[in-house]
Amino acid sequence: MKDCLFEPITINQLEIKNRIYLPAMHLGMAVGFEVTEQILNFYAERAKGGAGMVCVGFATVDELSGSPLNIGAHKDSFIPGLTRLADTIKNNGAKSAVQINHAGRYNPSFFMNGKEPVAPSPLASRLTHETPHELTLDEIKKTIDAFAQAALRVKTSGFDAVEVLSGTGYLISEFLSPLTNQRSDVYGGSLANRMRFGFEVMAAVRDAVGVDYPLIVRMNGNDFMPGGNSRQELTEYAQALAQGPADALCINVGWHEARVPQIVTCVPHGAFSYLSRSIKEKVDIPVIASHRINSPETARELLADGMCDMVAMGRSLITDPMLPEKARLGEENQIIHCIGCAQGCFDNLFKVKHVECLCNPEAGHEGQKNLEKTKNPKKVMVVGGGPAGMSAALAASLRGHDVTLYEQSNRLGGQLYLAAAPPGRDDFSRLAKDFEEQLKVNKIPVFFKQTVDGKMIASEKPDVVIVATGAIAVTPPIPGIDLPHVVQAWDVLEDKVVTGSRVAIIGGGAVGVETALFLAEKGTLSAEAVKFLLVNKAETPELLYEMATKGSKKLVLVEMLKQVGKDIGKSTRWGMMQELSRAGIKSVTEHTVTEITPAGLTMEKDGASVTIEADTIVIAAGSASLNSLESVLKEMQLPFKVVGDAKQVALAFDAIHQGYAVGLAIGN
Repeated sequence: MKDCLFEPITINQLEIKNRIYLPAMHLGMAVGFEVTEQILNFYAERAKGGAGMVCVGFATVDELSGSPLNIGAHKDSFIPGLTRLADTIKNNGAKSAVQINHAGRYNPSFFMNGKEPVAPSPLASRLTHETPHELTLDEIKKTIDAFAQAALRVKTSGFDAVEVLSGTGYLISEFLSPLTNQRSDVYGGSLANRMRFGFEVMAAVRDAVGVDYPLIVRMNGNDFMPGGNSRQELTEYAQALAQGPADALCINVGWHEARVPQIVTCVPHGAFSYLSRSIKEKVDIPVIASHRINSPETARELLADGMCDMVAMGRSLITDPMLPEKARLGEENQIIHCIGCAQGCFDNLFKVKHVECLCNPEAGHEGQKNLEKTKNPKKVMVVGGGPAGMSAALAASLRGHDVTLYEQSNRLGGQLYLAAAPPGRDDFSRLAKDFEEQLKVNKIPVFFKQTVDGKMIASEKPDVVIVATGAIAVTPPIPGIDLPHVVQAWDVLEDKVVTGSRVAIIGGGAVGVETALFLAEKGTLSAEAVKFLLVNKAETPELLYEMATKGSKKLVLVEMLKQVGKDIGKSTRWGMMQELSRAGIKSVTEHTVTEITPAGLTMEKDGASVTIEADTIVIAAGSASLNSLESVLKEMQLPFKVVGDAKQVALAFDAIHQGYAVGLAIGN
């Protein structure tokens, strides 16, 4: 039986070997708009991994359209670098494309040496808080020509196709949306007028590259912006594009300002494919679905069910460049899946750093790591099977060392399972299982329920010990902390304890927020129940929404700092804060708990005392490194490294990257 994921597809006259499309993603790896070795190495790995088509970008069309960290396509001087990139992708087996774009009012002035951003109308962006310059008719014509010339440079450089970004809240979608286009000339007002700029861009691009050159348009299926384009308008736009210049449509979702999560863990796999389906049913050109398609299973399901013609797998291929080839060879059990954490991809961009990946320490560092087999293999003992320990063991094994891992509990994964407990975060447990499978594939022995001490270490005679014993939950010295209704957040997340109907959580960091959301789910309707009651019209949609979001517990988060969730990544935090509000969870900040009583707790701010009644008090006051082996190993004078939380409590990203670096460095 044929695998629909690996059937070829044709766009214009270009045949692509399979249905996997690596969409353009901002990597932050260009320097002065120039293609770097880092970019070449990154895309070489993804092309080698088996994707049918690799689209890079976005690439700039003029000096106001992006930042020097973007790939440049606005000058002829960038053609040599683009040519190297096209050759790199094609020489490694994939078809190649460049996405060209103009960021419009999303481009902050500090990326343009103080120049004003531009837009159809002078309306401030919620992202940059800057008011853009309104484009004149002459400037509009120049911008349209800039798109055309950039597309021609893409073709001249040897790429197989060009993609134009017409969504996400960037310039073309700013013209399309009544929210950002308040013009009174031929480019504003009616839908036909608001579509005009986008159509003139596409027509100019088509004239520049010719009728036989594939033109893909990435557009929104839904902006998720109140007061913006309706789905009906976007569908009309898609139909018009399909009847004219476009050879394929890649369906994006949301603007950067939208309050609907789009790329993070809580978004169900393939959730937005309904948008590609609704457009596919109205057009006769290939339609590409995107967002949270992180496995071949999901991809095949979407293709088989007629939701799309291709699948865009972006961050999935950051996480595992070899995903397509593993799927083709029947090795899907070896895939490392993207978990939607956004810690290394999107959060890094907010820090003006290049893309990395929590799950894949090599991402963004291709060609820089020492992956050659060591000439001096050692016996390596890894103590602790959490993310740091597993990552260290895999890296050391990759270098050719004899590695054995010891875990005190009966499963691997450590705190990844705590992170997976709140609703919509199950992918964190998937990562634990993926790493465990990698240990099996690499034939690394794992011993469970092992308490490692000096005696065991002496008997095993390792050359090097990696201490990855993790952390323990902190118990703060609060009067009443030992009362029977006081429990630890970790025990709550592992469902080891029963909580009452009124719960106060001490600590509003990531663990406190996750615990609150975990408890808020208690008593709500499941997704299956909501669908059953909805399709049978048993209750109104409004009541079903209420029952799906309001649980059976009254929850209060108490935090000493000015805000809760301060240690949560920017890409994820706003969504989690939105969930706290939707669930009716009360947050009390800048208060210090002074006493826990049988009836609840007492807290204080500026000398004023406040009492909260609660049946259960949950302690989410952070964690402390657990590292009793370091002193033993020093006394034994045995080489060792401490990684992850055992060294310093931090994020899973830090633990995995640190473990990997230490594992690779052994024997150097």
